[in-house]
Amino acid sequence: MLTTGVFGKAARPESVLAIIFAADLVLGAVLEGLLLPLLRRLKAGQSIREDGPKEHLKKAGTPTMGGIAIIIPIALTGFALSRLYPQERYSFMWISLCALLYGLIGFVDDFIIVVKKNNEGLKPKQKLALQILVAVIYAISEYHYGHMVYVPFFGASVNLGLLTVPFLAFVMVAMTNAVNLTDGLDGLSSSVTIAAAGFFCWEFFSGSSAPKDFAGSAMAAAVMGSCAAFLLYNRHPAKVFMGDTGSLALGGAMAAIGIAMKLDLFLPIAGGIYVAEALSVIIQVYVFKTQNGRRFFRMSPLHHHFELGGWSEWRVVLTFTGVTLLLDIIAALAL
Repeated sequence: MLTTGVFGKAARPESVLAIIFAADLVLGAVLEGLLLPLLRRLKAGQSIREDGPKEHLKKAGTPTMGGIAIIIPIALTGFALSRLYPQERYSFMWISLCALLYGLIGFVDDFIIVVKKNNEGLKPKQKLALQILVAVIYAISEYHYGHMVYVPFFGASVNLGLLTVPFLAFVMVAMTNAVNLTDGLDGLSSSVTIAAAGFFCWEFFSGSSAPKDFAGSAMAAAVMGSCAAFLLYNRHPAKVFMGDTGSLALGGAMAAIGIAMKLDLFLPIAGGIYVAEALSVIIQVYVFKTQNGRRFFRMSPLHHHFELGGWSEWRVVLTFTGVTLLLDIIAALAL
């Protein structure tokens, strides 16, 4: 299988994806190294919630907004490849824009909190409204181009008609916020995202009847490379946090990749950890409000439940990443 438009007349896609991964890994690592001293000078330190795990209090002041160095390689890769692969320009541009725009929402929120020292940041309704706006615009564009949803295990694609717009907007906003909730331990969000993006990168080479979208797989490789670079600085003990800048950007990128590949329904499978994290918060709030302050989990999101149960951060990260790899296999069987 060959792709055209990048190195001469043709290039093997696996070689192209490997180069994309390596390029984003190197660029992300260099940018993070340059960004970290700047964040320290700005005193852009993370504030730690006092009702969280006590072990996390020592992380107070660790620079945040490191997600800037995640967004830039992903966006540059998408914009560059949209010119090298004009036939895939639509997907490359939208995935890049979603990562950039969601990252910008997170950046504004982080900037207000950590630089302007305003603990409120963007109001929840403001953040949600901006997220929905981006999601609806992308969903309308996909509806215009006749978006089809590939159904896991059934090997068939379905056109949802007018329901495409609210469905895709929900997928976009839900996935973005689920990834945001997963960012709570050193290396957790990066590791899980590398594993989840790996499925979408690999899917291009599967022999299944599922839709094949080179742009989606290429951008998944870019996400993997950028996350791997960030992990060099964010592994325990973390030197920097990605903040909402990075977590919202990754959520937007992952959602856009799934949508571009017409594998929307595979996002909650390969990204099952994201879903579990989000559900744990919903369940915790529901039980707390309806049962006189009782808690279902020791603490939510889910990773804190295991932490308070005696698990080390490393154990939670390795377990959640391992579970994601198993979910990747289930997703592959569902193609």
